[in-house]
Amino acid sequence: MEEEEDVRIERIGVEHVGELFTLRRAAFVTEAQLYNDAHLPALTQTLEELAADLEAPGIITLGAWRGPRLVGTIRVGVEGEKATIGRLAVAPDVQGHGIGTKLLFAILEYLPEKTKEVWVFTGQNSRHNIALYNKAGYEHQFDQVFGDLTYAYLRKVLEAGNIVDDEDDIVVRGEN
Repeated sequence: MEEEEDVRIERIGVEHVGELFTLRRAAFVTEAQLYNDAHLPALTQTLEELAADLEAPGIITLGAWRGPRLVGTIRVGVEGEKATIGRLAVAPDVQGHGIGTKLLFAILEYLPEKTKEVWVFTGQNSRHNIALYNKAGYEHQFDQVFGDLTYAYLRKVLEAGNIVDDEDDIVVRGEN
């Protein structure tokens, strides 16, 4: 198996919409099974809606490529000083090899300088996802119920373009 260093991260354009569509479907099936809900937004979004999302202002979508294969992706929406991550997806056969973590950190380099905080949400029962976000420095803020699902919302505070560990005020990216 190739190591995570062999993965390159770059922006995804509409020319890769079919690959992105397939990857998200494959990756979110486990979430659908966990929640017994095949109607998760990542599974119901159409190819046309996904293509429009890739071209929307304020949306950044990155892909993790291993050779010619798209093996991971992350999407972030930016509004003012806040960024919201959504749809972090890694191909099921390469999960657990650091690709999701690599995407979580890579997306930060694409955010506008004025971004002060990054939010992410996931299902409250998605313990693996929550652990991944915690490991990357996101802290649980609150839970919110939407229909039959309860989402956990986590936040990472950025300071002057740097990622800061709130507890120790340690700069872990930027000017050290």
